[in-house]
Amino acid sequence: MKTHIAPGPPNNSGFTLVEMAIVLAVIGLILGAVMIGKDVQRNAEYTKIKQKFIDQWAVAYNAYYQRMGVPIGDSQTEPQLMVNGQVYIDDNNNDPSGGDMADASVDELCDADSDGLRDYMLRAGIEMPPGRAEGAEDRYVYLDTNGNPQEIQVCFKWNPPETVSGSGNVMVIKGLTPDLARYLDQAVDGKADALEGAFREADVTANNSTGTPGSEWGSNNTYDVDDASATATGAGETLDEDQVAIMTAHYKMNQ
Repeated sequence: MKTHIAPGPPNNSGFTLVEMAIVLAVIGLILGAVMIGKDVQRNAEYTKIKQKFIDQWAVAYNAYYQRMGVPIGDSQTEPQLMVNGQVYIDDNNNDPSGGDMADASVDELCDADSDGLRDYMLRAGIEMPPGRAEGAEDRYVYLDTNGNPQEIQVCFKWNPPETVSGSGNVMVIKGLTPDLARYLDQAVDGKADALEGAFREADVTANNSTGTPGSEWGSNNTYDVDDASATATGAGETLDEDQVAIMTAHYKMNQ
């Protein structure tokens, strides 16, 4: 006598639509968390750049002035009250003893010079930010939005009167991606305006004839580092493997 076993329910190994929807929702949440995490990490890095590098160089500059009585690179015996003031040059007649101050041209004081920024700081006993490494305190390395390395460099210079990016002694900050430049501008001045405040774009142009206030920074993160056609509102063609466009800012010093 044969025994007949009733067939059980079919063995379905696939996912139901509900299960698939749940899996996709979880994947979406994970991807969203990763993207948010990257933004949070980048903002934290930008805050570190401002507080541990840019602000500390401003502190070092002020400490030099307080200790030496003149801006960095200026002569103590014949002070010009200008960064690198002892190499004051008049563009009209190259006579250091006179001329139109508005036509003066004073070189940037950078660490790459033979008697550079670091040498002045060490002679004055000023502690510098750690920067990239010992001997490269004027530089800082970070990752741009494409994950490629970028290097900030700090110099100081004196801008003649009526310089649109800020007259007087300024910190020259090179190697800023557009988003980092705007972040620092917002942090320093309360708004990302390339033309106004203490933090400005180096090659910013003056207000137009209509009197429109302010100006946008002249590039954005869609452009790569070699694209000379960058604009604030344009759309570049940067690839994931490209370095993002970089800009230079002038940060006006108190002294």
